[in-house]
Amino acid sequence: MIRLYVDVDLAEGREIALPDVQARYLVQVMRRGPGDEVLVFNGRDGEWAAAVAATGRRETRLRVLNRIRIQPPREDLVLVMALVKRTPLETVIAKSVELGVGEIRLVTTERTNADHARIDRLEAIAAEAAEQTGRLDVPTVHAPEPMSRALDGRPGGGRLIFCDEAGDAPPLLEALGGQPPGPLAVLIGPEGGFSTSERAGLISRSGVIAVSLGPRILRADTAALSALTLVQAAIGDWRT
Repeated sequence: MIRLYVDVDLAEGREIALPDVQARYLVQVMRRGPGDEVLVFNGRDGEWAAAVAATGRRETRLRVLNRIRIQPPREDLVLVMALVKRTPLETVIAKSVELGVGEIRLVTTERTNADHARIDRLEAIAAEAAEQTGRLDVPTVHAPEPMSRALDGRPGGGRLIFCDEAGDAPPLLEALGGQPPGPLAVLIGPEGGFSTSERAGLISRSGVIAVSLGPRILRADTAALSALTLVQAAIGDWRT
C-alpha cells in the first residue's frame, strides 16, 4: 500500500490537496486514480486510509476515510551528527530514520569539513524514509549549530554516547551493559575526529559515555549507522 506523509490535520471526511511532487508520484508514477486507496500520516494523528477523490492537471485530492493506527509516542533516540559532505549526510539521514531515530541535530565542530546543509532537502529525505519504513512520524532535522550549543540542550534527556577514537574507550556494547532503556543521544564527529579540547569537554560532561566502534577507522556515515544499530540491539526497540 502506498503511504504518504501529509503536513495537515487528519480527520474522517477531510479532503487533502496534494503537493505537486506527491501528485505526480501518485498519478504518473504509481498510476493511481479516483477511488484507489492509499495510507496517509502526519506524525500527530496516526495512520489513516484515504481514497483518491480527484486527479487533474491543476489539483489532485485525497478524501480521508478512517483511522488504521493510533499515533505512538515519539522515538526517544537522538542522533547528533557533525556536518559531512552532502552524499554521506543524505545517506545518514535516510538510514537513521529507518533505524528508529526520533530527532536529528546537525552540529559544527573544529574539524567539520562541510559548511552548510539544505535542510528542506534533508527533511524531504526523512519524510520519504518514514513513508517507506511504516513509521508514523518524521524525525525533526535541526539546522546546523555549534556542537556545544546543541549539547547544552541535553539531547537524549542528558544521556549521550560519543564514538571516541582515542583508543581507550570500551566497546559500545560493553559500555551500554546494564544501561536502562530510555532517552539517549548518539554523537558522531566529523571525518577528522574530535579535537583534543572537544574530547576533553565531552568527557567532562555529566551523562556522557565514551565508546569504541572497534579497531578500524570508520567513515563518519559508517560510524553513525553502526552506532545506531548497536544501540538499538543493546537497549533499543530491537529487543521488543
